[in-house]
Amino acid sequence: MTPPRLRVALAAASAGGTLGALARWGLTDRFPTTDGFPATVFWINVVGCALLATLPALDVVRRRPWLGVFLGTGVLGGFTTMSAASEQTVVLLDHDRAGTALAYAGGTLLAALAAVWLVDRWTTPAQRAVLERDEADE
Repeated sequence: MTPPRLRVALAAASAGGTLGALARWGLTDRFPTTDGFPATVFWINVVGCALLATLPALDVVRRRPWLGVFLGTGVLGGFTTMSAASEQTVVLLDHDRAGTALAYAGGTLLAALAAVWLVDRWTTPAQRAVLERDEADE
């Protein structure tokens, strides 16, 4: 697979990042943290990790490199956010909620890894072989 030209990649990442960040903002505005556990950003990051893991399995993404940049680096990069998760962990610590902060930080990592593992299990061995072959070609 040939990588997209720089201008195309920049445009794809910029447009996608704008959409992803707006989606994240909309969800956090619509579903604010009310019980002390930042569930909205938690689920944004877990779902975003699962979707990122899914992208290489999509033929259309492998055939159109700009689409991977748009959806992966752009949309899902703007949608998921380690900085918000880190900031919310610090807020929990500042409010003497160390247990919740630990559960949030550790739970985010474990749930995201589980989501990626599940996506991997949903693919067949033949699909994984194609993905590995395509990755080796780069």
